[in-house]
Amino acid sequence: MSTTSKLTGKHIYLRPLELKDAALMAHSINNDEEGRRLTGTHKVFTETDIERAIEAFSQDPSRVDFGIVRREDDRLIGDIVLNEISAINRDAGMRVALFDKFTGKGHGTEAIQLMLEYGFGILNLHRVDLEVYSINPRAIHVYEKIGFKKEGVKRQNWYYNHEYYDTVLMSILEDEYRERYVEQ
Repeated sequence: MSTTSKLTGKHIYLRPLELKDAALMAHSINNDEEGRRLTGTHKVFTETDIERAIEAFSQDPSRVDFGIVRREDDRLIGDIVLNEISAINRDAGMRVALFDKFTGKGHGTEAIQLMLEYGFGILNLHRVDLEVYSINPRAIHVYEKIGFKKEGVKRQNWYYNHEYYDTVLMSILEDEYRERYVEQ
């Protein structure tokens, strides 16, 4: 999927992931135990793993991967993805992750709003969905604040650290987004 070069918000901007991001991403993913738990990440990633993924993702027409970058210092603080993009169904999945010390500052909310504007405005999507684990009420609250609606629950489908957890399915439709964020 071809992407724009940059989507700019008030405090952050989104830009395509670059190979130079791999070292920081590997370090952040591997050293944030709470982030790994909340995202269900079991695997440890090497810098080479991340580089290969960035290269593969950039060639995949069914996804758009952006780095989330703070405007004040051009520091990469996370990533956000639209994946499984279907031009026929006009839908996609979304995934977002912030490096640990950058959570709770509104950067994730701003990144999601920028990505939704891109998805609905540029990619002409009708629906964006996501899955979030029940042990992450902070993320569920953010998604609901943005306008995502709960669609259902996959009961005890995720196993982590010797316990089972639910996965909450959420989505937002283009008209729901437009009613909240686009001036008439």
